[in-house]
Amino acid sequence: MDKIAVLIPCYNEEKTIGKVVGDVFGVLPEAVVYVYDNNSTDQTARIAREAGAVVRREYCQGKGNVIRRMFREIDAQCYLMIDGDDTYPLDCAGEMTERVLAHNADMVVGDRLSSTYFTENKRPFHNFGNSLMRTCVNRLFQSDIKDIMTGYRAFSYEFVKTFPVFSQGFEIETEMTIHAVNYHMQVENVVVQYRDRPEGSHSKLNTYRDGMRVMRKMLQLYKNYKPMRCFGMLALLLILAAAVLFVPIGREYLLTGLVPRFPTLIVCGFLVLAGIQSLFTGMMLEVTVAKDRRDFEYRLMRVCGEKGDKLRGPRE
Repeated sequence: MDKIAVLIPCYNEEKTIGKVVGDVFGVLPEAVVYVYDNNSTDQTARIAREAGAVVRREYCQGKGNVIRRMFREIDAQCYLMIDGDDTYPLDCAGEMTERVLAHNADMVVGDRLSSTYFTENKRPFHNFGNSLMRTCVNRLFQSDIKDIMTGYRAFSYEFVKTFPVFSQGFEIETEMTIHAVNYHMQVENVVVQYRDRPEGSHSKLNTYRDGMRVMRKMLQLYKNYKPMRCFGMLALLLILAAAVLFVPIGREYLLTGLVPRFPTLIVCGFLVLAGIQSLFTGMMLEVTVAKDRRDFEYRLMRVCGEKGDKLRGPRE
C-alpha cells in the first residue's frame, strides 16, 4: 500500500503533463504518481512516463470512468487527485495530504472559488455554473462545501473504497461531494490558487452539455438520498395546485349550490390523489435510505479492517 498516491486523469495534455508530474515530485517526493491516459491521441503517456509517473490506460472515455478505474486498482493511505492541465499550483498539496493522514479527513476540497478562480478563468458561464452548483448543493444537502466542481482533492482510503462511481463524465466531482456529505464523512476545505490553462492547452469540458449533466446528476442524487424531502415537496406542490383550482369552484358552490365546472373539479381530485401518492412514495423510499445508511456503516467498518490488515502486511 502506498502512503500517498497522486492520481492524474489525462486526455491530450502533452503540453502540461510533464510539468505537473515534476511539480508533484518537487513537493511530495515520497508520493507515487499515477497518470491514467484516457485514449489520448498525442504524446501524453510518453511524456508522463519520462517524467517518472506510473502510466496506465483507461479505454472507456470519460473522467468518471477513469476515476472508477483508479479507485479500483490503487491502494494508498492518502490519495491526491489533480488535473493534468497545470491549472493548480502544488503549494497546498502537503497541507491537503496532511489533513487526511494526520487529521482523519475523508475528503479535502481544493477550494478555487475563494481565491483566484473568478479572475483567472476566462469563461464566464463556467464562473456562473460553479457558483450555482455550490449554492444548490449546499442548500439541498445542508452542507458548507466551498467548491463543488474542483478537480483538486485529497481522499482517505475509507472514502475511496466505499465510494460507488456511477458517473461517466465530468459530473463525477458532484457525485463525490454529495456522497461525502450524505454519509456525514469528514470534509475539509483548503483554499488553493487557480491559474487558467497555458496557451495551446484546451479544456475538454463543454459548458452547456456537461453543465446540464451536472445539474441532472445533482437532482438525481437529491431524489436518491433525500426522497422524503423530494417527494414531499412534489406532494405539497400538487396539493397547492389542486387548492388554487378548487377555490373558485368552492366559492361558487357556497354561493349558488352549483358546480358548473366538473372537469376542473375532477382535475383537482386527481392532483390531490397524486400528491398523496407522492407523499407515501417518499415515506417508503425513506425506509430504504435508512437501511442503506446502516449498510454503509457496515461497509465502512469492513474497509477499515482491510486497511489495517494491509498496513500490517502479511503475517508470518
